[in-house]
Amino acid sequence: MTSDEFRKNALQLVDWMAVYMENVEHYPVKSQVKPGDIISQLPEKAPAFPDTFENLMKDLDEIIMPGISHWQSPNFFAYFPANSSPPSVLAEMIIATLGAQCMIWETSPAAAELEEKMMIWLRDLIGFPSSFEGVIQDTASTSTLAAILTAREKTTGFSINEDGAAGAGTLRVYCSEQAHSSVEKAVKISGIGRKNLVKIPVRDDFSMDAQKLDDAISGDIQRGFKPCCVIATIGTTGTASVDPIRAIGEICRKNDIWLHVDAAMGGTALILPEFQWMSDGKELIDSMVFNPHKWMFTNFDCSAFFTRHPETLIRTFEILPEYLKTRTRGQVNDYRDWGIPLGRRFRALKLWSVIRMYGVEGLQEKIRYHIKLAAWLSENIRKEKDFEILAPVILNVVCFRYKPEGKTDQELNVINEILNHSLNDSGKIYLSHTSINGIYTLRMVTGQTNVRMEHVEKAWDLIKNTARSL
Repeated sequence: MTSDEFRKNALQLVDWMAVYMENVEHYPVKSQVKPGDIISQLPEKAPAFPDTFENLMKDLDEIIMPGISHWQSPNFFAYFPANSSPPSVLAEMIIATLGAQCMIWETSPAAAELEEKMMIWLRDLIGFPSSFEGVIQDTASTSTLAAILTAREKTTGFSINEDGAAGAGTLRVYCSEQAHSSVEKAVKISGIGRKNLVKIPVRDDFSMDAQKLDDAISGDIQRGFKPCCVIATIGTTGTASVDPIRAIGEICRKNDIWLHVDAAMGGTALILPEFQWMSDGKELIDSMVFNPHKWMFTNFDCSAFFTRHPETLIRTFEILPEYLKTRTRGQVNDYRDWGIPLGRRFRALKLWSVIRMYGVEGLQEKIRYHIKLAAWLSENIRKEKDFEILAPVILNVVCFRYKPEGKTDQELNVINEILNHSLNDSGKIYLSHTSINGIYTLRMVTGQTNVRMEHVEKAWDLIKNTARSL
C-alpha cells in the first residue's frame, strides 16, 4: 500500500468511524447471529494474492458487523461499561501509527515518562497518598494476579520464585463471596491453589463481613496455614457493593497480610469527592487497581495498578537478561519489571488524551450523571408493586427482578430468565444477570459513555411492558 493509497483508505475509514459513532444506537445492541453464522461466510483458506481495501470494507459491513454486540450503544446496559470516546479513539490511532514497543524506558522514553505522570495524575484524582506509585496494566485480572504473586513472594521471603511452588500449599488468600472470578483464576495460576482461597461471607449489603474475615484468619493460623493476601472490593461485579476497607486493612496490618483492593469499575467514582468514603482506610492498602477502560471513557485496554511497595513488586517480576541491560537502569522506571509481560503498549497516550480533552470537571460531570441515572431507575422500580430491588444501589448498577404475585422463587427465576432473553433478543437493549442468594437477578448498568435519561426511560418502559406481556 502506497502512501497515497494509505491516505485515501484512512480518510474513508475515518468517515466510516464517524458514521458508526453517529448511528450506533440504531444497531441491534446484542448481536442477533447464531453460532457459526460468521465463520461459515469466511473463506476456507487465506487469500494467495492481495485484495483491495474496498472489498475488505464491504466484508466488514456485510459479514463482521452483524456479529458485533455494540458495547458503545447508549442502550447497552449489560455487564460493565467498556467505554470508548472520541479522544481515546483518536489517541489509539496515534498509538497504532507509532507502533511503539514500551517495554523499557530506552525503547520509548516518552511512553515511560508519560505513563509515570499519568499514574501520578490518577493517584491524585482518586485521593491516594503520594506513597503510592502506579503502572498501567492491561486488565484488572492481570493486576490482581500481579498483586497475589507479589504477596506470595513477600510472605515466603521470595523463596517460591527461586525454589518453586512446593511450599505454596500452606498459603491462604481471602476474598468475599462477591469477589470477581479473576481472584479464583489468580490463585490457580499462582500455584497457591483453589482450595486455599477462602471466601468470606457477606453482610446484608453484600459487603465482606470483617469479623468473619478475622475469625477465618485466626483459625487458619492456628491450623498452620500462612495467610498471604486479602482481596477487598470497591464495587463488586454482581451488585457493586463496597467492602469496609479500614476494618479489613486493620486486620491485615495486625497479621502482616498484603491487602489488595479490586476497584475495577467502582474506582472511577473515587474521582468524585463525595465518593471517597469508599476508600476510607486507604493508608492500609498495599495495592489497588481500577480500570479507566471501564467507566472513565478510555477504550480497552487500560488498567491502573497502584502499590505502596514498588520495590517488592519489582523484585517479584524482575529478570535482567544481557540484551535488556541499559545505561539508564536505576535512573528511570522500566515498566516491564512491574508486571507479567515484557511487551507493552503505549496505553498512557490515550489516558492523557481523555483527561486533557474532558478535563477533570468534565469527567466528574459524566460520572455523577451516570450515578444519577441509576438512582432514578431504582426509584422508579420501587414504585412498581410487581418489581423488586434486590441490592443497595450505590453507584451505577441496579439489581432487580420482576415479581408478579402468587409465584414461588423458582417460578420467578424462570420468568426473569425468560424476560432477560426476550429483552436481549429484541435488539433494543442489552441486560445481563447475576444470582443473589439463589435469586435470578437482572442487572442494569447505567455507565455507557453517551447514555442519557431518554435511553434509561425507554429501557424501563420496555422492561415493564415486556415483563407484563409474558
